[in-house]
Amino acid sequence: VQLHASGGGLVQAGGSLRLSCVASGRTISSLHMGWFRQAPGKAREYVGDINWSGTRTFYAESVKGRFTISREGDRNTQYLQMDGLKPDDTAVYYCTARPGRLGSWDYWGQGTQVTVSS
Repeated sequence: VQLHASGGGLVQAGGSLRLSCVASGRTISSLHMGWFRQAPGKAREYVGDINWSGTRTFYAESVKGRFTISREGDRNTQYLQMDGLKPDDTAVYYCTARPGRLGSWDYWGQGTQVTVSS
């Protein structure tokens, strides 16, 4: 599975962005999808994930209520809608996938930069 993330950019605090992650190589319909981010000088951190059917989502406390993950199986795509952005959200965002709800994240995209100005 190859994952390609896009949609990053520069936005002012309080603004919104929507990231997309398109999968190729196989259908993602049976895969659990997720997002991580990495800020300069910091470790990669979990943002959230969504189950294979799109019926359940999970979020880090730092983004809960502001970020929304969704997916479109027929487009082999998942999304990260980010609202109420803060400067602390500045990071490279990575999409990822794995076969089940638990276990290692087997597939990673190349990352897309999100910069939030104050």
